[in-house]
Amino acid sequence: QIAFMTLTLFPIRLFVAAFMMLLAWPFAFIASMGSAERELEKPLSWWRKVVDFLLKAIMRAMWLAGGFHWINVKGRQALPTEAAILTLAPHSSYFDAIPVTMTMASIVMKAESKDIPVWGTLIKYIRPVFVSRSDQDSRRKTVEEIKRRAQSNGKWPQIMIFPEGTCTNRSCLITFKPGAFIPGVPVQPVVLRYPNKLDTITWTWQGPGALEILWLTLCQFHSFVEIEFLPVYIPSEEEKKNPSLYANNVRRIMAEALGVSVTDYTFEDCQLALAEGQLRLPSDTCLLEFAKLVRSLGLKPETLEKDLDRYSERAKKMKEKRISLKEFAAYLEVSTSDTLKNMFSLFVENEDDDVIDVREYVTALSVVCRPSKTLETIQLAFKMYQSQNGTITEDDLACILKTALGVSELNVTHLFKAIDAEEKGKITYDDFYRYAEMYPDFAEEYLYNDQMDIENCLKTSSLPAPNGFCTDFSPENADDKKSPLEKKLN
Repeated sequence: QIAFMTLTLFPIRLFVAAFMMLLAWPFAFIASMGSAERELEKPLSWWRKVVDFLLKAIMRAMWLAGGFHWINVKGRQALPTEAAILTLAPHSSYFDAIPVTMTMASIVMKAESKDIPVWGTLIKYIRPVFVSRSDQDSRRKTVEEIKRRAQSNGKWPQIMIFPEGTCTNRSCLITFKPGAFIPGVPVQPVVLRYPNKLDTITWTWQGPGALEILWLTLCQFHSFVEIEFLPVYIPSEEEKKNPSLYANNVRRIMAEALGVSVTDYTFEDCQLALAEGQLRLPSDTCLLEFAKLVRSLGLKPETLEKDLDRYSERAKKMKEKRISLKEFAAYLEVSTSDTLKNMFSLFVENEDDDVIDVREYVTALSVVCRPSKTLETIQLAFKMYQSQNGTITEDDLACILKTALGVSELNVTHLFKAIDAEEKGKITYDDFYRYAEMYPDFAEEYLYNDQMDIENCLKTSSLPAPNGFCTDFSPENADDKKSPLEKKLN
């Protein structure tokens, strides 16, 4: 079928879809010329209403040419005065633009998108909220702009937001980002479904690329999409004060409507779990829980990388000194909290002592900050553990690799002997680096081959993992009391 469609219908569909986009461009360009902000807040003039109607018709014709012959819409879209923000999930593909073109609602987009020929003009027409990667303060400005528009009593068009912040495979809903919920105004949840026998829609960080997805979808006779507008969700006073609570409650309602589970993990956690590096994290690594706790403390792994050397130098000066929870809080320059206690417990070896080796924290943080840079993390750990002559022992290597993988037990004897060819009983980072360069698959041979005795960081044996590594916190289980954290090292 794909071979036949590639030679026949595919080029026709591609041409018609491209033609429709080009046809929409002059309308969007003319309507966007000279639009001042004060004009955008006024009711649409009659000619702009005509342009809106024409653009919606052209975009619908484009999707029709692409094989989306039937777009099933359930429920009623709320008015801007009823819900200024529409939250869509699950976000799984660029085909999720279908409800955007149907409603002409504003969206949150990268600032670079407005410079894309043709498409950039269409984007600017719907008055998006632009996010700039070059502006360090852009995230705060974006939230403020969303809040300003959401609280304009319907003067601005509705804002359509994908709160997951990335594309997933629709098997569960990941943690919602709080941006859509910070304004504390009513939102309308909107769920998307693609009830096709063959899934050619899903576009995630793993799997087929954008062009392959487009090709495979245009080679289908029909592609179905279902858009359901759920009832407007009005936040309570508690939810207005707590955007994360608000986001979680909306997500639960959307998950129930979709019949899927939810997971407390985020896109960043998934990136960590699937990062390509010489040390592949096991599915039940404690580092996923550790990464969540880091963010819960208000620490952002993406900005902490530059501080790793400073952390390691302070840890090196402590040498083998163990520190208490109070000292750990002082080390991180944060206050003592339940979140900090949970993080601290991950590194406690002996419950009677209730102290930790801060070098383990720095090693784990390095993995979370740069999951694909295995050797840089190992080098950082060597600097903290090595003796004055720059060497470490087998026990030191075991501690480093256990922490880097987030497991409680690991046999490194055979790996250490392989690196220590001269049988000195100690190795340097240069020895480790040379061996890793010669045998890049050393972890597969020595660490993953029936030598790992991994214990779960969370007691989740009774909870299935629908997408392979994300714990199932499905709606029916979401209220259950979570099992306490186990210690990473026993």
